[in-house]
Amino acid sequence: MRDLRERAEEEAIHVFARNLKDLLLAAPAGSRPTMGLDPGIRTGVKVAVVDGTGKVLETTTVYPFPPKNDIRGTQAELAALIRKHNIELISIGNGTGSRETERLVADMLAQLPATAPKPTKVIVSEAGASVYSASETAAKEFPGLDVSLRGAVSIARRLQDPLAELVKIEPKSIGVGQYQHDVDQGRLGRSLDAVVEDAVNAVGVDLNTASVPLLARVSGLGSSIAEAIVTHRDETGPFQSRKDLLKVPRLGARTFEQCAGFLRIPNGKEPLDASSVHPEAYGVAKKIVAACGRDLRTLMGDSATLKGLDPKKFIDEQFGLPTVKDIIAELEKPGRDPRPSFKTATFADGVDEITDLKPGMLLEGTVTNVAAFGAFVDIGVHQDGLVHVSQLADRFVKDPHEVVKAGDVVKVRVVEVDVKRKRIALTMRKDGGEAPQPSMRDARGSTGAMRHANAKPPAKPETPAMGGLGAALAEAMRKK
Repeated sequence: MRDLRERAEEEAIHVFARNLKDLLLAAPAGSRPTMGLDPGIRTGVKVAVVDGTGKVLETTTVYPFPPKNDIRGTQAELAALIRKHNIELISIGNGTGSRETERLVADMLAQLPATAPKPTKVIVSEAGASVYSASETAAKEFPGLDVSLRGAVSIARRLQDPLAELVKIEPKSIGVGQYQHDVDQGRLGRSLDAVVEDAVNAVGVDLNTASVPLLARVSGLGSSIAEAIVTHRDETGPFQSRKDLLKVPRLGARTFEQCAGFLRIPNGKEPLDASSVHPEAYGVAKKIVAACGRDLRTLMGDSATLKGLDPKKFIDEQFGLPTVKDIIAELEKPGRDPRPSFKTATFADGVDEITDLKPGMLLEGTVTNVAAFGAFVDIGVHQDGLVHVSQLADRFVKDPHEVVKAGDVVKVRVVEVDVKRKRIALTMRKDGGEAPQPSMRDARGSTGAMRHANAKPPAKPETPAMGGLGAALAEAMRKK
């Protein structure tokens, strides 16, 4: 039993880590002026406007819902903010009141003049936003801003760049795992920290705009050196080259060697500083440029010329063939972002609550969580639906991650709705889910996870069938 439990814990941690990586590497909307809305009914809708770099420009609170019902005043104020700051994106948290807020925004956008540019509205997951609002990180970042408004800032920024904002939140609070309170917390923490660091290093960090929490996740850096970098940047201005990092107090040659390749300086003195080529390999990169007889700035991005080179000609005692190939690949697509292009789900009009769902409805939604038994999808009714593994495709699927990952936009069809228990069964099969599948009661008993994927798991099991690692243990025993 001990062996089975360890294997079950390992699998649960693995699933959590994989989902977290998918979420961190979700498509960014980019550096565009954004308005963040943190919905609330009685307490009002918190509003935060940020510029393309994430800097807070203005905050306010509006009260379109009971008891004040100031719908017209709210719409007028939001429209004024859009015009004032040239807003391109409106990020709406998916918590209580999100669909009501979305309808309010849609009506307001419809009333704008036909010639006026209309922002794109997007509903985003607000998991962890409240945790960040009350955190020490948020207090340092916004010492004079009310706690409730910090959440709206986070919602706006996580649409612009999910990775840069989510690194500020404790990974366990993001809500993309199962059984997280039942597994070894030390192992879970180490695994999630490694995932965050890998994601940050894979994407790279803009040295002149990155926050302390983001820089602290770069290989070789820690919180103290990250703070020193930001302090130096604030005092002396933007970094002009990677070598300027050596002027930062307590950042020595060894630390520079570890972190330099992951830090980017767009439009700096040295074009290679905007790429993932490490400063130690600049000599090889320049030999490649010289062999092409071109200027570096004009060569970068020219795939046709670079693919015609023989990498073996540039091997030396320090750099072998794999490194040379990596350098050429980076010159082909300098500063390439491994994340996908930005895409958002469009929720169906008139489908706001679970009671609005009917079997057979075809809807669009966003995958919020992936487990061994299937995927949870947010379809805009405040309760995620479950696409069982048998319903993910018109073929046999062994691992749901073969088909979907957290953050994917998918089309689903409603198979079954249990309003009383707040459970929604969905399918992605083209035949409408006619293939045999476990009933909702069986799914509950075998997985213990037909609950909102982003909700905090209960401190104690709800029922014996739903207890902690029971499902994972059962699966491990079955395999053995």
